[in-house]
Amino acid sequence: MKRQIIKIDEDLCNGCELCVSGCHEGALQMVDGKARLISELYCDGLGACIGDCPVGAITIEEREAEPYDEILVIDRMIDKGEATIKAHLKHLHDHKEYEYVKQGIARLNEKGVEIDLSFPEPVLQKPDSIKVHHHMGGGGCPGSMSKAFSPVQNQPTNEGEMLSQLQQWPVQLHLINQGAQMFQGKDLLLAADCVPFAMNNFHGQLLSGKMLAIACPKLDSGKDIYVEKLTALIDERKINTLNVAVMEVPCCTGLVQIAQMALSKAQRNIPLKKIVISIEGQILKEEWI
Repeated sequence: MKRQIIKIDEDLCNGCELCVSGCHEGALQMVDGKARLISELYCDGLGACIGDCPVGAITIEEREAEPYDEILVIDRMIDKGEATIKAHLKHLHDHKEYEYVKQGIARLNEKGVEIDLSFPEPVLQKPDSIKVHHHMGGGGCPGSMSKAFSPVQNQPTNEGEMLSQLQQWPVQLHLINQGAQMFQGKDLLLAADCVPFAMNNFHGQLLSGKMLAIACPKLDSGKDIYVEKLTALIDERKINTLNVAVMEVPCCTGLVQIAQMALSKAQRNIPLKKIVISIEGQILKEEWI
């Protein structure tokens, strides 16, 4: 599967070992004086080690990698002691990876290991109670850092303007982390880039209650990556429905084809809705296909 995972530039690595000591999961080790990723299974891809590297030798890339396994990480970590386990779980918790935290706590219970957590157990119904910290993602761009947040109520302000219904950042499909827990079980709106500009009530009519991904089927490169990301969202994050909003122009139909290709590759079968928008911003057609 494709997911985010760390990449080490061995030419830049000076062997200081700071990243190794900062990787609670044990995914990094020193080999021949250089930091090495010794197991994809143990790398959560959240990038805590990036901040520990003084020479910028560590980045995050998206590539084919073994899926992260929280159970194996916990089993490996038990001998390291309570402080390491707590630091690991808090790291996941701060990134809102609640499902992994639950898996870790359940595994500790199975093993009869009791620890006093310094943060509340994840409550998916109350995400606003969690304080979130984010590490810079691939390329070091703060604008690509994943963040989930609660949308404002779908009602006009005193000035009559509809408030934003956006639930996450980023929204461009190339930048979205398809493994992020915030997509779990949600409805996804895949919108062509032009749709929000054409519709004066895009947030109220289409986006409300949905996660968002935007793409241009004509100008964007790496459409095979789009197919793989959507497939992972369907199978791994188990999104509930896939809604594709396109403009009435012919080149926009490619976005529907990308969604259909993802569904054909996915193990799960979920409803797919096609929404066609006129160049004047009106909904011309809505149909489940």
